[in-house]
Amino acid sequence: MNFQFSKWTVLPAAVLLLGMVAMGQETNTTSTPTQGTTASAPATKPTIAQRKENQQDRIANGVQSGQLTAGETSKLETKEAAINGETRADRAANGGKLTAAEKQQINKQQNQVSKQIYNDKHNANTAQYGNNKVGQRRENQQDRIAQGIKSGQLAAGETAKLENQQKGINQQVKADRAVNGGKLTPGEKAQVNKEQNAASKNIYNKKHNANTQHPKK
Repeated sequence: MNFQFSKWTVLPAAVLLLGMVAMGQETNTTSTPTQGTTASAPATKPTIAQRKENQQDRIANGVQSGQLTAGETSKLETKEAAINGETRADRAANGGKLTAAEKQQINKQQNQVSKQIYNDKHNANTAQYGNNKVGQRRENQQDRIAQGIKSGQLAAGETAKLENQQKGINQQVKADRAVNGGKLTPGEKAQVNKEQNAASKNIYNKKHNANTQHPKK
């Protein structure tokens, strides 16, 4: 009699224990990520084309924000144009492809340009044009150039030439202001606007020609 009592008392407890174990196993199963869905999957390296596009986006942002002056942008884009030219030559020599060594060399050069972009964007030089018609005109030109870089309408070499043109105008304005106590005479303003008109046409022509900044991957 005592044996039967203990038997029927222990049985519900055993069932309850088994249920708890099963629930624990289900919880562990659902909380453990399945193979191939881990969040820490290794990131793939950007292609040569993606790397160049990223650099151009960073330059465009620096131009639009005023962190990059026309002179700084011209130097950066001259280096980008040189890398692009080297890449085209390497592809032409290898049936349209790049060897592993060539890719490594290009990435090394892009690393150097990347550091220069950062340094130029964080130094004391900024493109501040002031609240005047001449300053507003220059800012508008820089915005158009930045938009052309982002859209790919302007190749690196074209941007370098446009920014070099802007650099020349900026230096002229700076020299004129220094001579006239910080101001520009009506004649000097007219001359600056004439030069910006020529630069504006140049920007338009380069943005609408056959050259684009969309290289092969």
